[in-house]
Amino acid sequence: MDYVKPNQVIESIATAGVNKSQLSISHILIKAMLAGALLGYATTLAFTGATQTGLDIVGALIFPTGFVMTLLLNLELVTGSFAVLPVARFRKKIPISSIAHNFTWAFIGNLAGSLIYAALYVITITYFGNIDESIMIQKLIAVAESKTLDYKAIGMDGMVVVFVKAMLCNFMVTLGVVMNATSTSTFGKIAAMWIPIFIFFAQGFEHAVVNMFVIPAGMMVGADVSLADWWFWNQIPVTIGNFVSGFLFVALALHVVTREKKEKV
Repeated sequence: MDYVKPNQVIESIATAGVNKSQLSISHILIKAMLAGALLGYATTLAFTGATQTGLDIVGALIFPTGFVMTLLLNLELVTGSFAVLPVARFRKKIPISSIAHNFTWAFIGNLAGSLIYAALYVITITYFGNIDESIMIQKLIAVAESKTLDYKAIGMDGMVVVFVKAMLCNFMVTLGVVMNATSTSTFGKIAAMWIPIFIFFAQGFEHAVVNMFVIPAGMMVGADVSLADWWFWNQIPVTIGNFVSGFLFVALALHVVTREKKEKV
């Protein structure tokens, strides 16, 4: 049997947190840039599937491909690290400074990779600026505006909504990271990871790294979204919401239920 029990899973997550804390800045940046680009690929694949079939659920079914590649290649996804490194800290394996170090450089790397893929993808769908109308262009514009202007339109109520959607999202994303460790086989890992990632994407929740691609890409092709709209009404609250749920709902909760009796939080 390739199934790994929860206690062993969380211990392996703690070990992974130690390994992440020991990465050099250059390695974090490179691995995070690759992860950002892969999620960008997965997002455009999902949009392609959804627009071709007229069914958003199809896009949700195929989006996890990017997450699977990221985890199997052991790349750096800051939203996943929001649970992994805190677990290592709870198990007293790393200092708080190591967490801040990884989060900072992984965020920067994810953003850089996402922006690079956005720029390259926009070149392809606009034929290097020679066309400004297509189904995919309209999709990117609609998504970018809905992820910012729809929240802005209802003021602080919108801020609450985007924050909660970010929490709901990263509960599933960090659970996907944990599920990856529940199997020792590649097929088992893929199947286990696929489930929570499908759940979050199908319901339109807010993921910081996906938004690092889709909002700037929408802006590049004409979305009526300013830099301030992007960061204030989405990127900042989504990143915080992603952290809160990964930290509380996954890292802390699973640490508590799997720790030895002699351990203290």
